[in-house]
Amino acid sequence: MKNNINCPVRNIIWVENIFPVRFRVPSGTPHEKLSPYYVPDGTLFIGKYCFSTYIISLTGLVVLAYLFLSIFTGCNIINKDISSVEPIHINRFDKDLFQLIAIDTPELQEKTLTDYPAMLKVIGLSIFGTQNTQNADFFDRMLNYYSEPTLKHLYSDAIQKFSTIETIEASLGKGFHNLKTQFPTMQIPAVYIHVSGLKENVLVDDSLLSISIDKYMGADYPLYQDFFYAYQLRKMNPDYIVPDYLRAWLIAEFPFKGNDRILLERMIYEGKINYILHRTLPKVMPEILIGYHSSDYQWCKKNEKFVWNLIIERKHLFTPDAATTKRYFSDMPSVFIADDAPGNLGSWIGWQIVNQYMKKAKVSLEELMKNTDYQEILRISRYKP
Repeated sequence: MKNNINCPVRNIIWVENIFPVRFRVPSGTPHEKLSPYYVPDGTLFIGKYCFSTYIISLTGLVVLAYLFLSIFTGCNIINKDISSVEPIHINRFDKDLFQLIAIDTPELQEKTLTDYPAMLKVIGLSIFGTQNTQNADFFDRMLNYYSEPTLKHLYSDAIQKFSTIETIEASLGKGFHNLKTQFPTMQIPAVYIHVSGLKENVLVDDSLLSISIDKYMGADYPLYQDFFYAYQLRKMNPDYIVPDYLRAWLIAEFPFKGNDRILLERMIYEGKINYILHRTLPKVMPEILIGYHSSDYQWCKKNEKFVWNLIIERKHLFTPDAATTKRYFSDMPSVFIADDAPGNLGSWIGWQIVNQYMKKAKVSLEELMKNTDYQEILRISRYKP
């Protein structure tokens, strides 16, 4: 696999994915005692995989590696009439920043600082590794970054493609309504749109959620062709915007608690996230949620027993092995299973286990997320394809 890409928008470094954890970095902790992905601004980079999404938290909590999730057959859908649910308002930070890039004046800079204080800190951390928006050269650095010709053209195309977003706001409103129904204490964040320059898909702060629309221009968008593989391009279209918004918020609200070296624990965690996501967005096809083609989905259904038996035979399920476990959650084709196997097979199997568990345990979604006894979940599910 390539280690880096000389992208005309920016130099993109690929870091192998480490499963998301969430914690605070104690102030004064020596850098040498932290992860190699720690940066001096207080954010700990837990990792990312290729161009897969990762989520940046500004409060010194985390950069969560966003793990593309899987698919299952059948679920208990939330059956309520939500036709009258209010849309979620999405703040068009992207348009206002683009105006600032085109017409840079002190007055417009001050207005942007006033209107988007939190979002500027998020973008500043994401692009420059700093949240200090009061720094004298902050806007100079930002304007220079977005004025790069290729990126500026991408930015213009993104705004044109997403000139209106009423459909996204309506779908997102229904999705958050469903989440709030199941998790009454869940906070609904302020929602934004931005352009990152083909960096992270989603940014998350304690009460902020923003998606980078330049990562959803459609699989056939010309700039993508030189820098992304086919299995990545499948997810780079507008159908994934609402699922990715909600998935990112779920991962931030329910961080993984377990041993990320053990396949079973990672499987079931991702199965939980996907189970909730599919209940939250019942009209979204399962193939969309995982980024599969229809043929990939059919392969998983046809070969579910084969994959499970292989996991058992190879003793991968309970053996702590970070390298082996990671392979089951890569978006790359799972050629270590079969030549024609799609990626994310660990996530897909985890979804099946959680689906069976929920049928038998008959617990609420809150109870599901509180249960971190992964072996108990497997036992109660009686999963045996």
